Amino acid sequence: MPAVLKGSITVDGQEITVTNPDKPLWPEVGITKRIYLQKLAALSPYLLRYCKDRLLTVIRYPHGVPGMSFYQKNAPQPLPGFVKTALHEGIEYIVLQGLPELIWLGNLAALEFHPSLHYAGSSLPCEWMIDLDPSLEVEPRIMEAAAMVGDVLKSLGLASVPKTSGATGVQIIIPVNPGISFDELRKIGHFVGRYVTEKRPDLFTLERLKKHRGDKIYFDYLQHYGGKTLAAPYTPRARPLATVSTPLLWEEVARNVSPADYHLLNIEERLSRMGDLIAKVPPQPVSDIVSKLP
Repeated sequence: MPAVLKGSITVDGQEITVTNPDKPLWPEVGITKRIYLQKLAALSPYLLRYCKDRLLTVIRYPHGVPGMSFYQKNAPQPLPGFVKTALHEGIEYIVLQGLPELIWLGNLAALEFHPSLHYAGSSLPCEWMIDLDPSLEVEPRIMEAAAMVGDVLKSLGLASVPKTSGATGVQIIIPVNPGISFDELRKIGHFVGRYVTEKRPDLFTLERLKKHRGDKIYFDYLQHYGGKTLAAPYTPRARPLATVSTPLLWEEVARNVSPADYHLLNIEERLSRMGDLIAKVPPQPVSDIVSKLP
């Protein structure tokens, strides 16, 4: 990507206007819009893999992380000619195709990318994702909880990849073959969630209402459904330290790593060293297990 200056830049043949490149977006760590767009370009081969051809919701922070924010589902206007959209349940979603759209959205201070869990025009999930959602803002047991779920999945013959949400939680991703349904994944999700909750009622809960969870970690198998979203792997997060939703090795989970360890200022080095951990796991035989459930 060319140097980011005020005015316009050309990205993959598309001219994109850049405004206020020196605007602080994560002031606590010194990340301006100029730096953000450069980091977004570096993340794009990984981030696009899990956003491309899906219905995209972004969270925009026009004045940077300390300022107000808003979710944007409908594509903003005016829309550049290279940006594709798809209509779904009355909403005109952006459908990412490449780097120009990412840079255009980055210039609009879209700091978080939350894609649908299915491709545009499809009702089938792209992968299975379990969301472990802490009730506490700081939850020292989150990696312990993730490790336990990973062990249960492994006992079922399923390989999985944990990732930090970039905020407080952890998601666990299980690649699947095309054809399995959201309902089937909810069925096995409920099975695993009920098992870990019964084994560790002090740690897990299936209670949807946060006010009734106490200090327990919510095993959320319900968020994984058509029309819903979760933070994409490799999306930046609008947190003071500019954390990035980062796939982990299970060995790192065992070492009780912190979600704050992975951020925009060090993610490039990690990716150049480790690559995309999710892409290294083949589709898992989830349907075989679903067929055996009552």
